[in-house]
Amino acid sequence: MTKRHALHTASYSQMKDFHERIEAETSLDKTLIELIKIRASQLNGCAFCLDMHAKDARALGETEQRLYTLSAWRETPFFTQREQAALALTEAVTRIGDHHIPEEVYAEAARHFEPAQLSEVLMAIIAINAWNRIAITTGMTPR
Repeated sequence: MTKRHALHTASYSQMKDFHERIEAETSLDKTLIELIKIRASQLNGCAFCLDMHAKDARALGETEQRLYTLSAWRETPFFTQREQAALALTEAVTRIGDHHIPEEVYAEAARHFEPAQLSEVLMAIIAINAWNRIAITTGMTPR
């Protein structure tokens, strides 16, 4: 396997600053943000991010049951309608190349989040997708 190079320090700092600003300024529940991060990481196959964010979610009090069933959230009664709307949007944005964003997915998210909060959900989704790509491309693995 080709040796992977770490992200250049300045580039990493810019991404980290972007991410920290999103986290610091959000009005969203931190557990919801972790669910978004985990679901996108599942779809992208990012083991490093899955490991990190499952631990972070547990530290925030997230239950094992919800973490174990997150990949099948539509089939369980464990997630609120608001969480379901965020998870559906997470899946649509993460897979944007497949079908773009279905109108019904965006409309459902808009029903559950005020415009500013919907922007925060989108930024959380975009940020974790960027981190997934960085971690996978540079060969980061869980420790």
